[in-house]
Amino acid sequence: MTHPIGIFDSGYGGLTVFRSIADLLPQYDYIYLGDNGRAPYGNRSFETVYRYTLQCVEWFFEKGCPLVILACNTASAKALRTIQQKDLPRLGGAKRVLGVIRPTAEVIGNYSLTKKVGILGTRGTVNSQSYLKEIEHFYPDVEVYQHACPLWVPFIENNEYQGSGIDFYIQKDLNELFEQSAGIDTLLLACTHYPLLEEKIKKFVPPEVKIISQGKIVADSLKNYLDRHPELEQSITRSGNRTFYTTDDNIDFEEHATRFFGEPVKAGFVQIGNECT
Repeated sequence: MTHPIGIFDSGYGGLTVFRSIADLLPQYDYIYLGDNGRAPYGNRSFETVYRYTLQCVEWFFEKGCPLVILACNTASAKALRTIQQKDLPRLGGAKRVLGVIRPTAEVIGNYSLTKKVGILGTRGTVNSQSYLKEIEHFYPDVEVYQHACPLWVPFIENNEYQGSGIDFYIQKDLNELFEQSAGIDTLLLACTHYPLLEEKIKKFVPPEVKIISQGKIVADSLKNYLDRHPELEQSITRSGNRTFYTTDDNIDFEEHATRFFGEPVKAGFVQIGNECT
């Protein structure tokens, strides 16, 4: 039986994180699950995101995963802490679930010279205040400014992000963020979809502003975590296998996922929860 690392997202965005993880740690087996049938998570309530995420985490554990990465900012913000504190003791003490917010918060302050960081994310991530709390813990001298960009993910998931239609919304959202502080010199893309917009974002921010995606940060953090937990690391199987699943149409998933992951993807369908038909 294989014991892969599970990587979860509400849709496709987590594939940008998975890409970085697979590049850095290609030896391990992985399972990716996109809960596309119930996406997007960004505007859903805390209780709904928690319920959906827990159902998917339990599915990963049933597939033999000793470790699950929530490669989704909304799930990390709204569900991770409850799962870690309430559910893991019940599901099995040796299993682990990690997110993308804490590893990002641990390093983001190192990028900023002005000590002013801008956060772009979904409404769910912004409203959770998770980045404000985590960054303040590690960098109390850093000022954090947030802005929700609810239209970016629909453009990306409908493959409309390369055209000019989205440019108006990108410029509008960035202007509203920088109106909070012109001194922002570091811009965190706090949604795993947003790296696909990085080139467009660059057109609307000053050239000295650093644009930070989470993939490499999370991959480096995972490697460090496994180095510090050899008992967990040794339980993960190493055949270099990568398996993909979706809770929606697998053919449609494969077309989109190939763009996010950067290589052809073949996926299976899985039904999770009563909401998925």
